[in-house]
Amino acid sequence: MKLVFVGVSGAGKGTQAKEICSIYNIAHISTGDILRSHIQNKTELGLQVKEIMDSGKLVSDEIVIKLVQMRINEDDCKNGFILDGFPRTLSQAKMLDNITDLDKVVYIKANDEDIVKRLSGRLICEKCGSMYHKIYSKPKVNNICDNCGDSLIQRQDDKEETVRERLRIFHEMTAPVIDFYRNKKLLAEVNGIGDIKEITNSIVKALEE
Repeated sequence: MKLVFVGVSGAGKGTQAKEICSIYNIAHISTGDILRSHIQNKTELGLQVKEIMDSGKLVSDEIVIKLVQMRINEDDCKNGFILDGFPRTLSQAKMLDNITDLDKVVYIKANDEDIVKRLSGRLICEKCGSMYHKIYSKPKVNNICDNCGDSLIQRQDDKEETVRERLRIFHEMTAPVIDFYRNKKLLAEVNGIGDIKEITNSIVKALEE
């Protein structure tokens, strides 16, 4: 089973991808992980990617699709795979279309305001890495880590204005991708807000249809 998971940051793509990979015994593929692996292993492409990233430039679609093609041809992808968060643009979707046939594209939907509430409420302890949430997982003492007593901070990435800008970019770039797969009759839309197990069951149901 060859799948793509699409959704905004915070919609639960990674969590659901792990669940579905476990159920179907398929590989979980993140393009970020692929890039890091090639850089770490100092492959020819990895050295090229490192040079591009060190210069502050974006890695081209051509390089990313080449890395994806190499990854999906590895042994652990024989039963299938989930591409988590890729493709992000219409051009990437068309390139992917040239190297593999997908069985389904799962769009994990979430209301923008739910995402803002979920992400902008996150707090982290820089000292021990413990995570908290202003609403869903409060520390015992306001802004103090339960585990080590250090102060909690909100990362720049989790500030409301940053989250809203990421949402704007997602909708602008990814709407054509969603339409592309909808027109190809590959799109399954699943509500990403709620109980994790229920969302997993909804995805399984969509895949079995």
